[in-house]
Amino acid sequence: MADDRQQTTRSILPASRRRVLTAAALTPVLTGVPATAGAVSAGRTQHTPVKPVMTRLADWADVGRALGRPGDMKRFMYHTGLPRRDLTVFSHGVRIDPALALGTHVSFVRYADHSTLLMGDVVVTERELQRFIDVLQDHGIMQTALHKHLLAHEPDVWWLHVHAHGNDPVAVARGLRAAFAHTGTPPAEPVTAPPPVRLDTAAIDAAMGVKGYPDGQIYKCTYVRRETILDGHLILPPGLGATTSVNFQPLGGGRAALSGDLVMTAGEVQPVLVALRRGGVELVEVHHHNLTDEPRLFFVHYWAVGDAVRLAKALRRAVDTTNVVPMSGGAG
Repeated sequence: MADDRQQTTRSILPASRRRVLTAAALTPVLTGVPATAGAVSAGRTQHTPVKPVMTRLADWADVGRALGRPGDMKRFMYHTGLPRRDLTVFSHGVRIDPALALGTHVSFVRYADHSTLLMGDVVVTERELQRFIDVLQDHGIMQTALHKHLLAHEPDVWWLHVHAHGNDPVAVARGLRAAFAHTGTPPAEPVTAPPPVRLDTAAIDAAMGVKGYPDGQIYKCTYVRRETILDGHLILPPGLGATTSVNFQPLGGGRAALSGDLVMTAGEVQPVLVALRRGGVELVEVHHHNLTDEPRLFFVHYWAVGDAVRLAKALRRAVDTTNVVPMSGGAG
């Protein structure tokens, strides 16, 4: 017995020493990780929630120059869209319009404590992915989710959620620009009047219970959570990081391809998944987008092809199981 105890002690001590040595070896690596650009102290997460403040487009001129892309205002958010028009992506035989599911978006929000939040969703190819992440990390920009929005598709594309909170939004914009330089993301195009959407949009609006809006040839319906959503100690403005989107790509003859996501609390996940499947809608992925949201939110991405109005009614049944309201102003 004593021999057994001595043998156990001999086997444990080296392992313990190895753990100590491993921790010591990792210390310089961990301390060398760059802080989030202009990062605010993590201690602030214990403070009273901070509200976003309204800004003007002119307030973001330096950020726009640093990012190298023009942006626009969506209420509280300075928003820049970077659709991947350079990619030809097919899913289940459907060529995906960039506005349906290939749109990179980044948004900056100013807060009452003078800090700035960046949140975004970025489309990158699998070949671009790791280098893109490396450059983001070099500039202190966090990654909060990595997933798919489409079922079997070519070429392989990934969707990456990015996040930064600090006092230097220009540094964050420079970091984003450096990362985008390692992708094929094309330059901005002049804004033109969108062509008419080749769908019965009035019938879709009636089925969805919300006034949709065109984005190029794609028709979009958007909802926001009724609750106040927090990201850490920051109150998120409606439309940032907590939306349900239903996107219709016309296929002719009243048919459409649908892609988007529904935002849910934990108790809503199963009712939504059941409603989608009973409506003939395919499930793509269930996941989080953020790390410190309150209430905790889940997102389900979906796919469907068929009669647009029939599918709108199916999506509405799923939407109605969640605590959302139509987003006022459509595109914001």
